[in-house]
Amino acid sequence: MRSVEELLNRFWLWETAKLIGISDIIDILLVAFGIYQLFRFIRKGRSGQVAKAIIIIIIAVIVANLLKLRVVSFLLNNAVELGLLSLIIIFQPEIRRFLEQMGSGKIKELFVSEAPHDELENAISETVEAYGVLSRDKVGALIVFERKTLLDDVLKTGTALDAGVSAELIRNLFWNKAPLHDGAVVVRNGRIVGAGCMLPLSGNTNLSRSLGMRHRAGIGISENSDAVVAIVSEETGSISVAINGMLKRHLAPETLDRLLRSELMPDQEEKKTTAAARITNVLKGKREEKTNEKKDPRQ
Repeated sequence: MRSVEELLNRFWLWETAKLIGISDIIDILLVAFGIYQLFRFIRKGRSGQVAKAIIIIIIAVIVANLLKLRVVSFLLNNAVELGLLSLIIIFQPEIRRFLEQMGSGKIKELFVSEAPHDELENAISETVEAYGVLSRDKVGALIVFERKTLLDDVLKTGTALDAGVSAELIRNLFWNKAPLHDGAVVVRNGRIVGAGCMLPLSGNTNLSRSLGMRHRAGIGISENSDAVVAIVSEETGSISVAINGMLKRHLAPETLDRLLRSELMPDQEEKKTTAAARITNVLKGKREEKTNEKKDPRQ
C-alpha cells in the first residue's frame, strides 16, 4: 500500500485524489452514462451519419486551431456556430420522440430495445409459414423487419398496431379485401407495430422493369435503412428479400427462413454453425478411428 502511495505522490496524484468525494464520482458517472446513452440513441436513428460528420468537423476545428490555420479555423468556427441551429432541425424527430417517451413514462424504451430471442424466432417462423401459403395462393405481401435504424417516419404513414406475429394475422392483413393489404407491415423487436405503411420507392434506375411497386418499395426502404424486407409477388407468387438495396429473388420458404435468421439473429446462427461444425468434426474423428482400426494388421 505504501509503495502505491509513494508512486502516486511522485505524479502529484495522491493529493488530487483526496479532493475527490463521493458526490464527484456520482456526478462523473451520471455524465458519462448520459453521454453514452445519447450516442447510443443517435446511433439507432437515421441521423447517425450526421452525428459522425459533426464529430469529424469538431476534430477538424481542434486540429486547425492547434496548427494555427487562421482561415480554416475562421470558416469552421462560423460553421459550427451556425450549425447549432441546424442540429435542432436535423434531430427534430429524435428530440420529439425522446420528449414524447419521457412524458409518457416510456423512457426505458429509449435505452432497452433488444427483443427476446424467443419472440424474434417466433416472428421469423410465423412469417415463413405465412409466406409459404401466400406464395402458393399468389397473394402479395410486404413485411419490413426493423433493425437498428428506427422507422418511426414510416410508421406514421400507416396504422399503429401492437401485436405478436402469427401466420394467421399476416395472412389476414394481406388478404386482398383487407383495408391494410396495400401497405407494408413493420415488425419491431419481434412484434408487429404498424400495418398499411407507405415506403419510399427506390431511386435505382437500373432495376428490372418486371419489378412492381411492391418490390421497388421494399428495395427503397432497404436503401434508406438497415431493415430486412420480405416480399411476396402478387403476379408470380415468388418470395424475395431486400437487404441494403440488393434484391434476392425466387426464394424457397426454407431459404427465406435461413436468410431471416442469419440477418436478424446472427449470434444464434453462429452458435448453431459452430455446434454443427463440432459435431461434424467429432463424427469425422470417429470415422477415421474406425478406418485406422480396419487397416491395423494386428486386428
